[in-house]
Amino acid sequence: MNDIEGTERFRVKDCALIVRMAGVTAVINLRELRERLASAPLESIYHHCCEAAIRPSFDDPEFRNDFAVWCGRHLHDRVLAERLGMINPYAFSDFEALRQHLLERVDERLAEIPRESWYPAVEEFRFLQAATIVFDTDVELERPEEIRRAIAGMTKSSLYYHFVEARRRTPNGSDDFSWWLERFGEETNDLRQALAHVDFYFLNLAELKHALIEACRQAGIDGG
Repeated sequence: MNDIEGTERFRVKDCALIVRMAGVTAVINLRELRERLASAPLESIYHHCCEAAIRPSFDDPEFRNDFAVWCGRHLHDRVLAERLGMINPYAFSDFEALRQHLLERVDERLAEIPRESWYPAVEEFRFLQAATIVFDTDVELERPEEIRRAIAGMTKSSLYYHFVEARRRTPNGSDDFSWWLERFGEETNDLRQALAHVDFYFLNLAELKHALIEACRQAGIDGG
């Protein structure tokens, strides 16, 4: 994460994924999806629900996770796709709880369409997982007033790293910006509150950038 221990500066970082197969047999129908979900590595579930947003091949404008996309595009099950697409993985205490919720939604659908659940998809689903490579950008912030301009210049993957992925790393489950801003005390209250109100999961990363810039504007932070 940011090198904020012992320094007031916020070091802007970026990231990239190295994606690989998760060692799970490919899925061709809904019953197989249920079976593989129950045993897939948690890192794979995290990848398909969270990291998909920064994978270059992920381009679905409607759903934020791979399971929903596959059910809609390849299984042609719009009902299940919408149910899975409404799941916010960051609303769960851990990814085992997320797994159980995914299984509940699939079981619910299996009970509704027992015969159709055997129908093969147009394309099989392959469970993946990824390693995240993090690197410095040589951009550093010293004061909160610089944050709006910095956000405007960040790549999508950098925004993902600092505002979304950070929630796995910070002690209080916040984004990196808010974690850094806390050390400035009351003077950053308005900005931290504005950032906390950004409902990031159902935004694509381009929309997230606009939302963060607007949050800075509402908190009185100009271009830096």
